[in-house]
Amino acid sequence: MLKTFLTCCVVSLFVVGGFVGFSISADPGPAEMTLTDASSAKPKPAKFPHKLHQDAFSCAECHHGMDADGKKVDYVDGQAIGKCADCHNADKLAGKMKDKLDLATLKGAGHGNCLECHKAMAKEKPELAEKKIASCATCHPKS
Repeated sequence: MLKTFLTCCVVSLFVVGGFVGFSISADPGPAEMTLTDASSAKPKPAKFPHKLHQDAFSCAECHHGMDADGKKVDYVDGQAIGKCADCHNADKLAGKMKDKLDLATLKGAGHGNCLECHKAMAKEKPELAEKKIASCATCHPKS
């Protein structure tokens, strides 16, 4: 009985240790990013505080994948995350629109996802509206 108990304890430690090791080794990505759209004539970089967003939201709130038909697929834990421009480009998403935004550009994707969220957050939380979270300067500060 004692031998079985000790064996279970050792196996449990390895399993828990494996999960902890996996979660620690998972790459959280850079804390800060500068996003530029090469497809735009006047690329205006967007400053993106990735760590700030990671602390406030789940990965699935922003990240997603794409199926073979070019349709958006919801993010699942452990999914590989590439750069937005890996898919949001004319080769992969030519002609794809969301409202009046061209999703084949990083600008269209950012304004469709990021700006939409910023506007919603500003409506929900007055303290964020006071910080003008939905203004262009939030993501595109003057140099």
